Amino acid sequence: MNRFILFILLLLSFSSCKTEVDSLVVSPVYQSGDDLNRASPAYDDSNWPKERTAIKDQIYWARIPVELLGNKSVGEHAGLMIHAFGAFEVYWDGALIGKNGRIKENDQEEIPGTANTCFMIPDSLAGKGKHLVAIRASQSYLSDDLRGVWISTGDYDQLIKMPLVVASFMNMIAGVFLIAAVYYLFIFINSRKKDYAVLIFCITCFLFFMLQLTEYSKIYITIPYSKFYLRLGIIGALTFLIALLIPWYFSIQFHFKRKLLLMGLLLLSLLFIYGYNYGAYDVTARYLSFAMWVAALGIVGTAVVQKEKGAGIVMAGLLASALITYCLYYDFALFISFNIIILCMLFLHTIRTRDAENEYRSALLLSARLKTELLKKNIQPHFIKNTLTSLIDWIEESPKQGVIFIQALSTEFDLMNEIADETLIPVEKEIELCKVHLKVMQFRKEINYQWSDSGIDPKETIPPAIFHTILENGITHSKPLPDGTVSFQLNFIKAPEFKQYTLLTIAENREKNRAGKPRKESGTGFRYVKARLRESYGDQWEFHSEPVDQGWKTIIKIYK
Repeated sequence: MNRFILFILLLLSFSSCKTEVDSLVVSPVYQSGDDLNRASPAYDDSNWPKERTAIKDQIYWARIPVELLGNKSVGEHAGLMIHAFGAFEVYWDGALIGKNGRIKENDQEEIPGTANTCFMIPDSLAGKGKHLVAIRASQSYLSDDLRGVWISTGDYDQLIKMPLVVASFMNMIAGVFLIAAVYYLFIFINSRKKDYAVLIFCITCFLFFMLQLTEYSKIYITIPYSKFYLRLGIIGALTFLIALLIPWYFSIQFHFKRKLLLMGLLLLSLLFIYGYNYGAYDVTARYLSFAMWVAALGIVGTAVVQKEKGAGIVMAGLLASALITYCLYYDFALFISFNIIILCMLFLHTIRTRDAENEYRSALLLSARLKTELLKKNIQPHFIKNTLTSLIDWIEESPKQGVIFIQALSTEFDLMNEIADETLIPVEKEIELCKVHLKVMQFRKEINYQWSDSGIDPKETIPPAIFHTILENGITHSKPLPDGTVSFQLNFIKAPEFKQYTLLTIAENREKNRAGKPRKESGTGFRYVKARLRESYGDQWEFHSEPVDQGWKTIIKIYK
């Protein structure tokens, strides 16, 4: 935090540096045609218009009176900054002080100059008082764009350095967003569960990196005026995409219910703004940013009402960005406000990451508890005592059947031990466990338990012991049919959107349990099944268990 405060103070110190020689600049006047006498301060331009006229390939002149009001400090050199389209020569009080590109004249083709150029004024000509800037120019490219000439004066070193200083700071910030984009791209690629909010944040960071790089590329890349609008067009396209992605990100993170409707309206609004104001680049960027802000405000405002985590901080960031946009010069305010909003996105993502980590720890604890419960299910004293009692009776009455009983019991324990540490097991192994358990219970209760299955895909997996648990409930809460049988039928169907298991217990249902309460879906066994499903599939499942005419039916539907 202290470093951030120092960084802001450093920026303010640069902004307070004296960069301009005190001067008074009069509005320029223009005239087509070529006459070198127009460079002289004594030339009469009283009848020249203040607006440029169409000149096509002709040479034109611009004259701007300037009055320097203060004296230069020791070591300072006066500088002249010119913003104009074309190739031109610059005269200060009749003396040529520089050129930008090459003017089209005679058989020479024009070499376009840059839109912004800085020239040093000779010390001998930069005294206090009135002076004249005369510009001899041609504009063979973009000749229909009658852009005027803007000039400013200042210390030459500061005019050169300050844009580079500002660009260096902005590029440092852009580099941070590039690193963030790469980092979150790697997170998305290597995540088992694809979180598309992470991908959107990654793309937004990269687009913002490109936006800042493109905006300040004019300072260290020579861009001829003929390509001036190419950079602005790229900036407009990047702003359009960012204005679409930021509300989309917030709508995902805050679980906005009418996401598709809002994003559709936002997309139509952005397209209308972009098309209606095409060519007015600054106006387009301003309106695109405003549409983004309004959409984000609606989403975050809803989240605040619903008391979503992090919504208050994001709302404060949005309001701060609006205040900055209102108070500061637009070019600076745009990037500062975008920085604030993206930092809010990053803050929101860290909250979601923290919640995911907490859920993961809870899942680990749940998994360990479920493993313990799975083992307890088969080593509980009641089960062991009753089973051993039955085993003694079988060995005394029929040693051969007693051996089969022992083998079945041993096989069940082996399977339980094998699957205890697994989160998902092949469905065939689960079916094998159910069959072995029925064989054990058939010896214990001397009831004819039958098993059948259909449509089973051996490639499918299932959390361990969930059918086994449902089977136990069927054995405990069902009475055999008059023929002495209890049948279990497992059916599997698979669709593009889901897969479904249906386990039907064919028997007579017991109306009430020993406590006199009706059988419910919230018993210990069913809680185990739901916990296992939640551990493996999150919220992408449904569980239904209810009585039917044939007995009891349980449905497990798992969504893809």
